[in-house]
Amino acid sequence: MSNGKTAIKTDAAPGALGPYSQAIVAGGMVYCAGQIPLDPATGTIVSGGIALQTEQVLKNLRAVLKAAGSDLDRCVKTTVFIKNMNDFAAMNDVYGRAEYFGAMPPARSTVEVARLPRDVLVEIEVVALA
Repeated sequence: MSNGKTAIKTDAAPGALGPYSQAIVAGGMVYCAGQIPLDPATGTIVSGGIALQTEQVLKNLRAVLKAAGSDLDRCVKTTVFIKNMNDFAAMNDVYGRAEYFGAMPPARSTVEVARLPRDVLVEIEVVALA
């Protein structure tokens, strides 16, 4: 712990692709860096479209949150970065499953962006209760 914050690192999710932490725990909250659909076992991007990529992103986020002592059902805010807003419905179908956020989904913003790391279709960041 340094300055009231703790960095989270787990091999159950892809490692950081740059000079940042997978998550930081501070003030009773977990602030997760954005996750992309990298398979942590192989280091490759999940193919097959937005639905499969969204599933992998949520699995990666769950792994980081669990390493921090939290889980997706403790999320209070998410930001979804999507390459093409035409994929919104398919992403939302996966995102909205009760298995991820439970009965009280977090507040969310969704933003269409020109490009994401490794040319993926979706990236999601979350803030959760620790």
